[in-house]
Amino acid sequence: MADDVDAVVVGGGPNGLAAAIVLGSAGRSVRLLEARDTVGGGCRSAELTVPGVIHDVCSAVHPLGRSSPVFRELGLERHGLEWIEPPIQLAHPLDDGSAALLRRDIDETAATLGHPDDARTYARWMRPLSADWELIVQSLLGPMRPMAMMRHPFALARFGLPSLLPASMQARRFRSPQARALVAGVGAHSFLPLSAPLSGGIGLALLASGHAVGWPIPRGGSQRIADALASVLRERGGTIETGVEVRDLRELPSHRAAMLDLTPRQVLAIAGDRLGGMYAAQLRRYRYGPATFKLDLVLDGPIPWRNPEVGQAGTVHLGGGLEEIAASEAAVANGRVHDRPFVLLSQPSAFDASRAPAGRHVVWAYCHVPNGWDGDATESILRQIERFAPGFRDRIVAQNVLRPSQLEAYNANCVGGDINGGLQHWAQFLTRPAVRWDPYSTPDPRLLICSASTPPGGGVHGLCGMHAAASALRGALRS
Repeated sequence: MADDVDAVVVGGGPNGLAAAIVLGSAGRSVRLLEARDTVGGGCRSAELTVPGVIHDVCSAVHPLGRSSPVFRELGLERHGLEWIEPPIQLAHPLDDGSAALLRRDIDETAATLGHPDDARTYARWMRPLSADWELIVQSLLGPMRPMAMMRHPFALARFGLPSLLPASMQARRFRSPQARALVAGVGAHSFLPLSAPLSGGIGLALLASGHAVGWPIPRGGSQRIADALASVLRERGGTIETGVEVRDLRELPSHRAAMLDLTPRQVLAIAGDRLGGMYAAQLRRYRYGPATFKLDLVLDGPIPWRNPEVGQAGTVHLGGGLEEIAASEAAVANGRVHDRPFVLLSQPSAFDASRAPAGRHVVWAYCHVPNGWDGDATESILRQIERFAPGFRDRIVAQNVLRPSQLEAYNANCVGGDINGGLQHWAQFLTRPAVRWDPYSTPDPRLLICSASTPPGGGVHGLCGMHAAASALRGALRS
């Protein structure tokens, strides 16, 4: 690799791309190296089953992508990205045929929660949070910044304090099964037991974003997000090389800063000799979270939901009520898979005809399993879908399975099948990947980490890369 550059970015996921774009926009020369043939990391699409059917390999729905300040400021729509917002952001059906429905309108959502008191409680809870959403994203989703927090104490109190609570405690504020299930389902996105601190914070952010910006899907698949970011990077003067696997930092061209869109395990593998002993020890102790077991399905018609309104939702949670979801997530934390796992499902072809030929529909579904689990949850996932959509199985014409080991083989950052870059446990939430005032820095001032293993963690938003690039511009690339 010839030519010296200001910065080399290793890894072409959304965070690596965002870091490279921020540096390129600041006038620094940037080269991004990606091991696979296409950029995207956990934001790729492919024909996994039959020709002409586009599946999202990892992420599919992007509540944080639409509100990401870095994505928004870049104007990704000018580079081919088009967001599709379903009529209903999220549906959570129950066995009696009812469903909690997350809509953009808070009152319309509250009306599906089954009890007048719950409707009033939910509306009072969500109105200030959705109004504060822009401020929350700008000031609170990222590294700890005391000055920003002090400037907005009321917003911090409204969002930050309830975020510390377990999702199960938040859910029990409500009386109805619908309201409890809705709160439990979004809390389960944390990959934590619902009794764990901070599990409620993930759910709170997802609910607030659902009202503020929606849970959109990108037309044509998630790859369009990565492609738009790559287009911006090239426009800002950066270069991208794919098919380049970096095994040692000594292989890199001469650089002033190296940005690693990698998790601690890979950082240690390629840069261990540039890290201090105590810092390296913290990276070795870094904890990875539960994995995903994923199914991609092709149907010969839409999902026959018992409740037709569920078909209008871009995302569907399948897992019954609070108690069943809590049992499912607790089982995963204890190293096993529940007979009725909590299933997250998306049906993008219901809103995007470009995803499949006429007469075919795409389904994306996964459940949580222990890290590195080598079992088969296919039947459990299919049973959960059939439970709420009788006759669903009869419409399956093709399927593809992605086990945790296959996810890691596809994207090395998914260690053991963990798609969040590490456990979002309280002990390593704001301190990930190590205890440092600047979590993106390392003992080597020219080496920074910009992956989802840094704050604010998993999700397609580019915020980890944005904050890491800002750190580099304050330090190694200051002038």
